[in-house]
Amino acid sequence: MANPLSADALVAALKAEGVTVVEHSGWRTHNRNHKGSWGPVNGVIIHHTVTSGTSNSVSLCFNGHSALPGPLCHGVIAKDGTVHLVGNGRANHAGSGDGDVLRAVAAESATLPPPNENDTDGNVHFYGFECVNLGDGKDPWPEVQLEAMVRASAALCRAHGWSAHSVIGHKEWTNTKIDPRGFTMADFRSRVATRLGRKPATDSGSAKPTYQPFPGADWFRKQPRSAIVTAMGKRLVAVGCSAYTSGPGPQWTEADRLSYAKWQRKLGYTGSSADGWPGAKSWAALKVPYSS
Repeated sequence: MANPLSADALVAALKAEGVTVVEHSGWRTHNRNHKGSWGPVNGVIIHHTVTSGTSNSVSLCFNGHSALPGPLCHGVIAKDGTVHLVGNGRANHAGSGDGDVLRAVAAESATLPPPNENDTDGNVHFYGFECVNLGDGKDPWPEVQLEAMVRASAALCRAHGWSAHSVIGHKEWTNTKIDPRGFTMADFRSRVATRLGRKPATDSGSAKPTYQPFPGADWFRKQPRSAIVTAMGKRLVAVGCSAYTSGPGPQWTEADRLSYAKWQRKLGYTGSSADGWPGAKSWAALKVPYSS
């Protein structure tokens, strides 16, 4: 049992665990606190979205719909591993679940009782991550996405002093849900436990990443100003894919897009796959040095 993290503390915890974070406009004050309590918090619930596409999924989780207003979680974890923060406070994600499960999570029990009674408001007690997946048991879970889900869960556990037993699936909270599908929560908790045995990625004394994690496709379309853009541009020049007349610099410009399109074509991409907007695979191949 703990007090919820502030917005700043949540961002810091995620970044310290090596997660790429995108802050949706307005997320810091977006919540359902006027409808009920938020906290004390006891754990993290993992969901799948039953959607495809980052933008659509983030928009849905921020806004909600007529039957269930947003936010529908605290963070949306995209296929590329980016965590998009959409809510800070009470969110409509857990719904009613079994009080016995809550007590087991609070006690950090190694085993959970089967959820039978939906007698407890989970929106009070759990952080929620919606992870982009169709939830049909066939849609793949990219390793970069699973690793981000593990790191995001570990970030909250580490911040609150919880063990991996504080992380559950929605289907473990209530018998009315089946998410997440495509992996077992036992295996997922094992990965979180392993992660918690390590220091956060950006702790002093621990090694920083060699290469910059992919910030997400939508990040570039917002024309960011960042040291990451400068580092990318320098790499594009180094590999002979420059369309710059000056620079490169920290502000994303059309010259960056044209230069990146040259890189995509060099990798063999054509058509819309070589439009100059970075993707996860071409970004990994570029090996952009890490910028703090």
